[in-house]
Amino acid sequence: MRSKAESYLGLARRAGKLTLGVNALSAVKKCFLIVADPAASENSKKEIKKQQSRLMCPLLFLENLGEAAGKSGCMVAAVREEHLARALIKEIGE
Repeated sequence: MRSKAESYLGLARRAGKLTLGVNALSAVKKCFLIVADPAASENSKKEIKKQQSRLMCPLLFLENLGEAAGKSGCMVAAVREEHLARALIKEIGE
């Protein structure tokens, strides 16, 4: 059974409001939440934190993010829809 967090990520992806990947994150102009996999490399985490500072949004960590977002191997996702970001913060933050 899928968790609510996985469902929210899937919904954001289908709506076109989810940006996947460290390199794609640098092209994002506005997002409401960054979700990262704790298994990301140190260089990736450093870049993610740099982008978080630039975008001024929360950063949460979710195990197996790639599977949850529907793209295996993905280590970061930027949620560009405010309501889905709030729902994810509520779900993951608990």
